[in-house]
Amino acid sequence: MDTYTLHRGTAPLLISLPHHGTALPDDLVARLTTEACCVPDTDWHVADLYAFARGLGASIIVPAYSRYVIDLNRPEDDVSLYPGQNTTGLCPTVRFSGEPVYLPGQEPTPEEIAARVDTYWRPYHRALQAEIARLHEAHGRVVLWEGHSIRSEVPFLFEGRLPDFNLGTAGGMSCSPGLQHALESVLASQADFSFVVNGRFRGGYITRHYADVTRGIQAVQLELAQLNYMDEDSFAYLPERAARTRVLIHRLLECTLA
Repeated sequence: MDTYTLHRGTAPLLISLPHHGTALPDDLVARLTTEACCVPDTDWHVADLYAFARGLGASIIVPAYSRYVIDLNRPEDDVSLYPGQNTTGLCPTVRFSGEPVYLPGQEPTPEEIAARVDTYWRPYHRALQAEIARLHEAHGRVVLWEGHSIRSEVPFLFEGRLPDFNLGTAGGMSCSPGLQHALESVLASQADFSFVVNGRFRGGYITRHYADVTRGIQAVQLELAQLNYMDEDSFAYLPERAARTRVLIHRLLECTLA
């Protein structure tokens, strides 16, 4: 199985969906807890939510394998992105619930983690770099859009209910003030969804690492509360609910391209 798929578009927009994958290598399944084998911390259905973006000319990169194999939105040295807060690592050993991913004694060794970096992490990031470079050369600018989603309530990671739309720009460092203001204006102009900018999710490794605003390479992360397009317990996609959410995502991406 390929570790990722890449659709090459024509517009200066690259959508990365690093937590969409659900595949697990056969030799790993036997080492995981029963609950972890269901990969509950997947960014479920985000590829479906963003499929329309091909019509906008966007490039889209999607991994095949679960974040439990390796988290593509973490640095390869596994330095925490949110110091002092609960989080999960490069090769997670705990789920978002705080419960274990692995059966006792089955956690990955440093050597295994290094092998996963070579097999899964580096190919995805090489593809990201190459596609950013291609689009930048063609247009002189590019926006990297990180598409994520998470359960609306995850006490292990944050208190209370998450806003519906969580926009992250690394505290304003990963995109221009003009782009951030324009996106905030889109969110503020509607009343159907709550939102926050640079709240609990300010942008992960990909957003922070690849942005180079002075060269015209901007990056934005959008973390969606999953209840706005799916059933959070069964993971079932809810098309009518998703359609409403997709309208606002569409407006955000159109604003980004404009």
